[in-house]
Amino acid sequence: MCGRFFRYGVTWSDYRAWLNLVPPEDTEPPEPTYNAAPGSYQPIIRLARDGTAELAPAMWGLVPSWWKKPLKEKTFTTFNAKSETVAEKPVFRGAFRHHRCLVPVSGYYEWTGRAGAKTPFAVGLRNRRHFCLAGLYDVAHIDGSELHSFTILTTTPNDATASLHHRMPVILHQSDFGRWLDTSNRDVESLFEPFPSEDVHVWPVDPAVGNVRNNYPALAEET
Repeated sequence: MCGRFFRYGVTWSDYRAWLNLVPPEDTEPPEPTYNAAPGSYQPIIRLARDGTAELAPAMWGLVPSWWKKPLKEKTFTTFNAKSETVAEKPVFRGAFRHHRCLVPVSGYYEWTGRAGAKTPFAVGLRNRRHFCLAGLYDVAHIDGSELHSFTILTTTPNDATASLHHRMPVILHQSDFGRWLDTSNRDVESLFEPFPSEDVHVWPVDPAVGNVRNNYPALAEET
């Protein structure tokens, strides 16, 4: 499961190094966030119509293109998608075939412990300030407006995260970014393997991260 994440400031140089992404002229890169939650708008990386990588804002919590009702009537949860079933689930299969994306993050949060006394932990990568999760996006037309939204794929946990939750997000190696974005390539199941435990770092963080209204750098610092 991945229901909260954080992202330090990512420069245009970082985005360009990932996928030769050309930044929009006279614009600043997206601001960092230290407590991103479903329902918020976050940057995703996707392929534009001309085949180049582009950065675009999207709402976290995928709304499929066939959804036509008011958004408040959507009662099913779509901020995560199981990688094992994503190709068959009606909510996700269209996006899986046509709209894959990358979600740039610096880490994500998980909670463990007994109810009422859970301890939050941050999960990131060793010696890596930024990385990308495998995601899907879609575009729905609701009340005459386009809604761009996304979900994050999950897989079984590695040894480093198994004590926190029975799922973890699909973390991609940079060498696999292009393969994931290329929807003509359906042979992507091998990308869903848990990221190597030796490359993952887990640390306790401030319980204040549990309040979605809190969003400041200290939330992601080790306590």
